[in-house]
Amino acid sequence: MMRVENLWKYYPVRGGSRVVLKDVNLTVQRGEKIGIVGRNGAGKSTLIRMLSGAELPNRGRVIREMSVSWPLAFGGAFQMSLTGLDNLRFISRIYGVDTSSKIDFIEDFAELGSYMREPVSKYSAGMLARLAFAISMSVEFDCFLTDEIIAVGDQRFHDKCLVELFEKRADRAMIFVSHDATYIREHCSRAAVLHDAELVVFDNVDDAFEFYHASQR
Repeated sequence: MMRVENLWKYYPVRGGSRVVLKDVNLTVQRGEKIGIVGRNGAGKSTLIRMLSGAELPNRGRVIREMSVSWPLAFGGAFQMSLTGLDNLRFISRIYGVDTSSKIDFIEDFAELGSYMREPVSKYSAGMLARLAFAISMSVEFDCFLTDEIIAVGDQRFHDKCLVELFEKRADRAMIFVSHDATYIREHCSRAAVLHDAELVVFDNVDDAFEFYHASQR
């Protein structure tokens, strides 16, 4: 289980502060799949980063009773002077994963060719995202966080991502940030809407989208 309790996030701006998330509460059970929607700038990516631990809240807490991934395709933790292969080794050591058993899979999945042995500072944003996703699949988390990851790459890469997430890891919990209503309806049992810095949670996905569309008028 993962519990989000009274989470607040605000940033200092000229003349005060900007509240991005206000008193957010959410419970995610093992194996549960939840979609999060909201307009651009609503705070969805900020929430995902805090769920992963990549960013800390100003108030409140995230209680993780299961292992939680970093946001899939998030390359912010890479050491830019190291090669893709060295970043893989570094991250694998942190999570106690045997690197030697993962190299072939990651090289094949990320499709970076000789760039796997080049510093990631030379990578495009898409290359970084593919490597980050591939490394994420090499660590067996209980809960995966996605922030529009399926938009990365071409249709063939998109299909590979779907197989890894929804077929091979169908028993894992997942939290999706996406603007794609079809995608969330197909894969999620519940959904939540970020609106005016607050997270409104619905037990029914259709109810969440009805609220979301009404809030945009």
